[in-house]
Amino acid sequence: MSASHAQDDQPKSPTPRRGKMRAIVYRRYGPPDVLELTEVDRPTANAGEVLVQVVAAAVNPGDWDFMHGTPYILRPMIGLRRPRDPILGLAIAGRVEAAGTGATLFRVGDEVTAEVRRGGFAEYVSVPTPALVEKPARVTFEQAAAMPVVGTTALKAIRDVARLQPGQSVLVNGAAGGVGTFAVQIAKGMGAEVTGVCSAASVALLRSIGADHVIDYTAEDFTRTGRRYDVILDNVGNRSPSELRRALSGTGILLTNSNKGGGRWIGRYLQRAAQAMVLSPFVSQRLRPMAAPATRDDLAALMELVDVGKVTPVIDRTFPLAQVADALRYYGTGHAHGKVIISIAGGATHGWS
Repeated sequence: MSASHAQDDQPKSPTPRRGKMRAIVYRRYGPPDVLELTEVDRPTANAGEVLVQVVAAAVNPGDWDFMHGTPYILRPMIGLRRPRDPILGLAIAGRVEAAGTGATLFRVGDEVTAEVRRGGFAEYVSVPTPALVEKPARVTFEQAAAMPVVGTTALKAIRDVARLQPGQSVLVNGAAGGVGTFAVQIAKGMGAEVTGVCSAASVALLRSIGADHVIDYTAEDFTRTGRRYDVILDNVGNRSPSELRRALSGTGILLTNSNKGGGRWIGRYLQRAAQAMVLSPFVSQRLRPMAAPATRDDLAALMELVDVGKVTPVIDRTFPLAQVADALRYYGTGHAHGKVIISIAGGATHGWS
């Protein structure tokens, strides 16, 4: 279920000097061309933090948004005219290299994963210890890096917001993407009847991870089949709320989780959130945006599911650190199945896959 692209024929970048590290840096907003591999100061572990040598990182929707600086409503948080934090990367897995004062939960050499504020596309990153989760030996670094952000989003959507019950029916629109592949498996593991919506190229993948039914959106419109679902998780944002409600049961719940489209100022996610807030009080169906942030406990719960084999992160391609721009270009096509991973330090293939 994991596919890596060998990059052995690519030129090797030089080993950084002492106190330095390699990182992917961007100093202006724009397409992947703004990204460059360069040498920067290695971070230090402050009080309550550990320094992690990054073995693998994952490309996430936030990386794409931060790189472009859109929607513009993000700019006060990430930098009005130029990026405030020049290194992207929100999800990492690696080994503890050093611990700051008071950081006693982890020891040097421990294998960990975390969602970080930014800075993951680098050889080292400092992480507050409350964000870290131990990586079991049976879980690869690539799998561990795939879990923060999208995996925990799927878990919170299905378990906490929808409060899914065994026997309920779930439709996942955009089921072959990062959130979608986790959501299909989590919902199936909770006893739901799961339908995934995807392109023809992804039908076999969704069946292999447990989807009971798969709808090829190029051949069939799931909003017009007459079938109704207890839960719809929309990761695409290509259908209007009225169309999605047509496929929802009378007391069902619609979860919106896409920021694609919707203009450069606020994005589709906030548009849908506003629509849900206005409409929900007047209908029996529940319309909910995915706004709840994930916690360390959520990541730990997902890690346990992966460790025991109930969920398997789907990894499409793996790129070396020097080719993060290519990884973002591929992600931007919208055709990635599951996660796109960045391999940084040695050891990304340890464990089972």
